[in-house]
Amino acid sequence: MITTELVFVRHGEAQCNADGLVGGPATCRGLTRLGYVQVEKAAARLAAAHRAQPFTALYVGPRLRLQQSGEILAHALDLEALVEPGLDGPVHGAADGKPWHHVKTVANGGPHAHPDQPWAAGSDTWNGYLRRAEAFLHDLIVQHHGDRLLLAAHGETIVAAHALLLGLGSMTEAGFTVSHASITRWQHHLNRLGQRRWMLDRHNDTAHLSALPAGAAP
Repeated sequence: MITTELVFVRHGEAQCNADGLVGGPATCRGLTRLGYVQVEKAAARLAAAHRAQPFTALYVGPRLRLQQSGEILAHALDLEALVEPGLDGPVHGAADGKPWHHVKTVANGGPHAHPDQPWAAGSDTWNGYLRRAEAFLHDLIVQHHGDRLLLAAHGETIVAAHALLLGLGSMTEAGFTVSHASITRWQHHLNRLGQRRWMLDRHNDTAHLSALPAGAAP
């Protein structure tokens, strides 16, 4: 029996993604036209699932690209988009708005390369971000035991969910691809022996984007 379900949708392509910029709060200008289309495709797919088995709540992060993704999902599923600061992405500090290639050159790699060091002045460390995001997700799961949640999230938050539910701890040498507007689903199972287990039902599912023009899908 499935008790609790978490369904993550990564935001669609954002302008900062298209421009190669670090998209912190000061820089995020929201979704591109393609990003809107991507999330609309995900929303149509999830609306059909919602009719068969309703979601309890829709949570979105505070950055503009997540709020816009959440608005699309909320409209399609007739749910209120609840803005939750705990779903915010990493703090980028002085890197906010700078080209990623420059930030990675100065830091000798991306956030994962040196996971216990900031990648810019005032930024998170990668493992520090994971710990914060995992703590939020743990508390959300406890709060919503038995519910079916939909979350519009950053790719980093989805990685944090995997780290938490798979018990991975610090993540330095491996990771997960998380494409724009992809769907990832975790299910909490309770068997006839009273044993509980989280199962990753799907990861980075982009089947709903297959009809987009060649080169448009992530």
